[in-house]
Amino acid sequence: VQLQASGGGPVQAGGSLTLSCAGSERIFSSYDMAWLRQAPGKEREFVARIMWSGGGIDYADSVKGRFTISKDNANKTMYLHMNSLKPEDTAVYTCVAGARALTAWRLRPRYWGRGTQVTVSS
Repeated sequence: VQLQASGGGPVQAGGSLTLSCAGSERIFSSYDMAWLRQAPGKEREFVARIMWSGGGIDYADSVKGRFTISKDNANKTMYLHMNSLKPEDTAVYTCVAGARALTAWRLRPRYWGRGTQVTVSS
């Protein structure tokens, strides 16, 4: 497994969670990374992206102002800090790494992590 996501769980609306994605040094130094999510019955969607350098941060409109993406290259870990969670944020969250692309996901995934479930109750 090249990427390992963790940190999901149940949370009440308005609460916070932080997801982590651990990987290899090669991935963290060479590829842009992103968080995607998939809610039941819906297509997988883009959440946030961070370039390999740590810059070029981009968010989906639905999470802008509530979620923060960051990465620690020294510890080879990417984070998604989620605040003011809403029931519609309920989904399986997956971290990916790949080359930048002008697509809805902002990159073309080459590496996938196993998803972590986030469940927000009202």
